[in-house]
Amino acid sequence: MDSSFPPFCFQLKRKQTLVPDCTLMRLRKRKRCFPSCSSLRKVDEDEIYWRHRKEDEELEWTPNSTHLISQLTQCFTNAMVGSRSWIGGLFHRTSTKRNDKFVDYPLSPAEEEKLQRLQERLQVPYDETRPDHQESLRALWHCSFPNVSLEGLISDQWKDMGWQGPNPSTDFRGCGFISLENLLFFARKYPASFHRLLLKKDGKRATWEYPFAVAGINISYMLIQMLDLCSEKPRCLPGTNFVKLLGENEEAFDILYCIAFEMMDAQWLAMHASYMDFNDVLQATRNQLERELSLEDINKIQDLPAYNLL
Repeated sequence: MDSSFPPFCFQLKRKQTLVPDCTLMRLRKRKRCFPSCSSLRKVDEDEIYWRHRKEDEELEWTPNSTHLISQLTQCFTNAMVGSRSWIGGLFHRTSTKRNDKFVDYPLSPAEEEKLQRLQERLQVPYDETRPDHQESLRALWHCSFPNVSLEGLISDQWKDMGWQGPNPSTDFRGCGFISLENLLFFARKYPASFHRLLLKKDGKRATWEYPFAVAGINISYMLIQMLDLCSEKPRCLPGTNFVKLLGENEEAFDILYCIAFEMMDAQWLAMHASYMDFNDVLQATRNQLERELSLEDINKIQDLPAYNLL
């Protein structure tokens, strides 16, 4: 997987104007995730206004506002409908120094076998023509909204869950079938936690919340990169310790995903975050997970301190 992409950015489709390069550089210094937009240096005039006024926003958000949710998901997946090359860039930049010191260690036969099976899962793209993938997507809907009939695999209903548009398959291009498996595992294994996050039941929520489903895809990719799972074997300390947990429980990656989602939401509330802060929240989540996975007395996934969030 290529790991270079621009920071997430929220883009409103309004009138655009040209600004000089020096002006754009000043804007970039004020906000890291401000987009360069194109070689012509186009900047959204209204977007600048809303960035300056984000603390005073009085816009209404409701879970059923599909149009607004569609706009919000552009913050996280505006490039996902194209190449995979964008995804993971934030963590590529922040993790380069972390992995300067590699850890070499022997794998037990059980660890090697389970790591190989997990890595094989990472290579499976989502294929909207495969019946088993279609069934998994339907199952995710029924777990999420058991009392609401799904009109179809392509439907505006999906926006209520936090997908970019009416066809979730375009969003899965960023991380493959495993990101759907992670969401479905969360919904089935810990349904109370899943619905609490999906429906944003806890805490004082932001005016504009993170889109649930798209955030889930980003968590999947963050874990893959943090644990160095695309290498032959992980060589960072959190990754090496994770493989030991995987050897003890083959569901360790899926459970860690659920922990990470809970932790991300807890960080979101603690930081009083809004949609522009998603990068910082996800980075804080990664930092905490790396610390917990570096502890010496972690022998199984349930030993992680954050496991109690589930």
